[in-house]
Amino acid sequence: MSGDQGYPPPGPPPPPGWQPPPAPAKAPWPLPQWAAPSPPPGIPPGFAPGMLGAAHKPGAMPLRPLGLGDIYDAAFRIIRFNPKATVGSAVLVTAAAMAIPIVVTAILTVLVDFTADNGGELTTAELIGVVGSFGSLTIGALLQSVGMVLVTGMIAHVTAAAAIGRRLTLGEAWAATHGSRWRLIGLTVLLALMTFGLVLVYVVLWIPVTLLLPTWAIIVFGIVSVPAFLVFLLWFWIRVYYLPVPALMIERTTVFRAIGRGYRLTSRQYWRTFGIGVLTLIIVQIAGGLLSFPFTLAAQIIGAGVVSSQWAPLLVVLLSAIGSVLAAAFTAPFTAAVTSLQYLDQRMRKEAYDVELMTQAGITSS
Repeated sequence: MSGDQGYPPPGPPPPPGWQPPPAPAKAPWPLPQWAAPSPPPGIPPGFAPGMLGAAHKPGAMPLRPLGLGDIYDAAFRIIRFNPKATVGSAVLVTAAAMAIPIVVTAILTVLVDFTADNGGELTTAELIGVVGSFGSLTIGALLQSVGMVLVTGMIAHVTAAAAIGRRLTLGEAWAATHGSRWRLIGLTVLLALMTFGLVLVYVVLWIPVTLLLPTWAIIVFGIVSVPAFLVFLLWFWIRVYYLPVPALMIERTTVFRAIGRGYRLTSRQYWRTFGIGVLTLIIVQIAGGLLSFPFTLAAQIIGAGVVSSQWAPLLVVLLSAIGSVLAAAFTAPFTAAVTSLQYLDQRMRKEAYDVELMTQAGITSS
């Protein structure tokens, strides 16, 4: 034990009165970050000995299979630390889409007198004004849906970057979608057509049933087929519809391969994926409804004729647009982040993707 602290050093005997050197004093408070020793290569900033698992959480989520709490916590972290690329993109797209009905309605309000009394009948000009106003609102909603598809693709890249501790700006998130935007739109259209086709086939199936079968058989068919078809649609939602978008964006694959990836990743994980998906849907519907409720209610009151004014149609459209922007500011980023996190979770569970993420984050195994 010679040479240890508290014992005489080796060599000649110490002089008379020799005392061991005092132990270094321990600071009564933690050192500031700038004064703390730098971590070894491969260890993320902020790691300290004793922080169990900290080396495996370089970003918004731990690099291991995720629980429900991990997914929701990471989703809120991603939104909080990437506000421009998540909330900002959703607000920008929704505001741009809703600007169309606002401008159209403002022009029509100036050109058409909506307060004229014609015995309860609308003139041709007034009818054109009403149709144009609310028709433009429908067009704005459709454009918003297309824009939200691109926002979902951007947030998939934001989530993948946040997993390894990178923060993407709005411009970087948009640039990351380069080369995949049309495929993303094509994937969304294909999935929508597939869903519509399934519903159409089921509706058409009712035609010969109602024409050829007796009443009791029609009732039995409805009791059996309606729940079975709803269950099939839920299965289709999870196995086919749910995960292809993050697979397409992060893996930069083709449309059909992305659908296949989503199908394979949800294999033997249906109920877990379904539960998180349904819970997320309930949360965003409630939150979105609460955010937009005051504006939707005011729009309905004005639209019902309680407020008689030349500017009533414009106020209805304006209030509806504000409600849409506020709802989209939370629902779109949160839903897209949760879906992307479920995609990463399934890859970590089935493909050891956490090892690849650790490599991307610069974490080396000892």
